[in-house]
Amino acid sequence: MIAIVVSRADSASAHIGERLLEVGDWEAREDESRPDADGGGTYYRTAGFELREFDELHIRLSDPAAAFDCAPAFLAFVSRHSGETGELLTAHVTGNFGEAKYGGDPESLARAAPGAEKRVVEALARHAPEGYEVGIECTHHGPTDVSVPSLFVELGSDEPQWADPEAAAAVARAVLDLRGTGANLVDKGVDDAATEARPRHVVGFGGAHYAPRFTRIVRKTEWAVGHVGADWALADLGAPAANRDVIDAAFDRSRANRAVIDGDRPELAAVVEELGYRVVSETWVREVGDAPLPLVERLEAAIGPVDGGLRFGAVVDEVSETAVAEADDAVGPEAAVRLRDLPAELLARAQGLDADAAREAVERVAVAFDTEQGGTRAAGRVAFAADPKAPGYGDLVEGLAGVLEAGYDDVEVAPERNAVVADETAFDPGLAAERGVPEGPAFGRLADGEAVEVDGETVEPGDVSRTRTDRFPIDGAVLE
Repeated sequence: MIAIVVSRADSASAHIGERLLEVGDWEAREDESRPDADGGGTYYRTAGFELREFDELHIRLSDPAAAFDCAPAFLAFVSRHSGETGELLTAHVTGNFGEAKYGGDPESLARAAPGAEKRVVEALARHAPEGYEVGIECTHHGPTDVSVPSLFVELGSDEPQWADPEAAAAVARAVLDLRGTGANLVDKGVDDAATEARPRHVVGFGGAHYAPRFTRIVRKTEWAVGHVGADWALADLGAPAANRDVIDAAFDRSRANRAVIDGDRPELAAVVEELGYRVVSETWVREVGDAPLPLVERLEAAIGPVDGGLRFGAVVDEVSETAVAEADDAVGPEAAVRLRDLPAELLARAQGLDADAAREAVERVAVAFDTEQGGTRAAGRVAFAADPKAPGYGDLVEGLAGVLEAGYDDVEVAPERNAVVADETAFDPGLAAERGVPEGPAFGRLADGEAVEVDGETVEPGDVSRTRTDRFPIDGAVLE
């Protein structure tokens, strides 16, 4: 069950609450065990949700989860956003990296709901009225003593927006779109119990209050973001080495073991690593996507880091986390993947003819592969799924040979010769000169396949062409 917290002291919150009751099928109930000001009196239930109203501002509430009938999966505070940012719908989790100017305790972080934040931002983007921006904010206010994960879903940024019925309805619908979900981002096909192994969450450090880098991660990748310590919050926190407990809490309360740092913060990065967590880049998050994380770790160890060029192919989804967990050696006989060297000369020639088609030929059959030139060109090693039914080295060779067909007259995969053999018949200026063809336009016509007349004699293109054979080494033993 998801608990929705409405504050009567917040006009936008009350307005969103009204829209929630309008767009949902609610049952009114009575709770005489607690005062109306503290969530008692009349409250509302519908499938998957319970809504209660409080007199106090959200940021001043002390664990409102206790007011709800049963322990909720998480709390959604529907609230106003105040600022000079115009039409804006945001979500964020709560806490204070430093002092507590706006509720909660200093240097205290609430339990985050990163998965719910990601899903509600996606829903806000779907429902937002024209002209409204959608994003996340950094961690910047209370409450901090909530006993279950929580997040704020906000309508901003001033009176005209707080009173906007379409915008309030958009927030209401976005919250109701969370029905049946939990606080964490659960991998496809994985049950909630498996999230104990740490879900696909990152902690964010650095950047501006409205967190454009972390908004991109939330909206454009398969990952969610928990606590975000913006530049100003980190300045408020102080030296990382003297505040290890707060930094550690950001990971614990976000259910995360990786961080993305916006900007150059070597002291912070060192503390994160010393605490046993890993600093990754936005590129790492984007490229890893929803690939099985144990597999990613093994491939980075065997081939190289994502930030160094490791990329993932279309077959990565066919390698299950179970298969990876059962394999003791990423390259051994029981491994989930098999590693090979890419056929360098064949790949280079294919890339020279059609770089996009060559890259697609590798991606189509690979679990992962190394790259160069900023991740744009495949090079080095490639990982194939160990399942014999999955594509392998032979499929890669066939795909690259197919790319060569655009530049050759005949292409043959010849395992017995350990090569792909490509023949090209082309105009030979030397042969043309021997036949008395003058250099100039006649050379051009012959090269284009057109016969020419020389001293009353017809010279056919085939008369002045020569066949060149290129041989590109492959591991023929794998194909036989």
